[in-house]
Amino acid sequence: MSAETGLTAGEYIVHHLHHLQNQAPKAVADFSVFNFDSLFFSIALGVLGCWLLWLAARKATSGVPGRFQAAVEILVEMVDAQAKGIVHNAESRKFVAPLALTVFVWIFLMNAMDLLPVDLIPALWHSAGPAVGMKDYMRVVPTADLSVTMGLSLAVLLICIYYNIKIKGAGGWIHELFTAPFGAHPLLWPFNFLMQIIEFIAKTVSHGMRLFGNMYAGELIFMLIALMGGAWSMSATGIGLAIGHVIAGTAWAIFHILIITLQAFVFMMLTLVYLGQAHDAH
Repeated sequence: MSAETGLTAGEYIVHHLHHLQNQAPKAVADFSVFNFDSLFFSIALGVLGCWLLWLAARKATSGVPGRFQAAVEILVEMVDAQAKGIVHNAESRKFVAPLALTVFVWIFLMNAMDLLPVDLIPALWHSAGPAVGMKDYMRVVPTADLSVTMGLSLAVLLICIYYNIKIKGAGGWIHELFTAPFGAHPLLWPFNFLMQIIEFIAKTVSHGMRLFGNMYAGELIFMLIALMGGAWSMSATGIGLAIGHVIAGTAWAIFHILIITLQAFVFMMLTLVYLGQAHDAH
């Protein structure tokens, strides 16, 4: 790898873990740093997902469906069935079910970016202009960026708070915050409120961290496999590494299809579960 890029294996991985940002990375994180690559790919893939669903709805026919329409119908029916089993308010499902479908498709598309060759888009970006400054960095898997996954989980939290207030009323939800889970005695109010806040924080953090951790680990494995291919040479060891690169890359990509689908499904299901809990009174 160092012969081709001038980087050691460690430097190669560290380089690929840097985001395209509006300024140099700081030791202390703040809200003035924007990951332009994550923003671009997440927004572009969100638009693509909405366009695909719109296209399926536009071309839907009452006759024998094509393969694309059939696949979308199966997906819609699956999400709708899950929403009916978790969120029992029919009025709320008019928003929650499409939201869950959008979440699944959007996260699946973002996860699927991990299947592209590690150096493909960064190399295209690098060649698009001078190899200095921002042109040196480009990450293409938005869900391997903690700011994206935590942003998604925070959005789910805000929607949960909205439904808590809408279904129970502001007074009813505040009453629940101070009286559940231990009881309505005034001495228990501080402990109930603390437990409720801890629950909201824990669910939100675990919701985003679970998706981030799995996709970040998958991205690292693809980088390690890429290093095997970058280290090939006309020797027994080099040829062995090249063959191992092809075999390991193919095997991990096939297995990763299951991971990216499963992680999108898990995030969608947790979204439905949390929204369903927001409809339930303690």
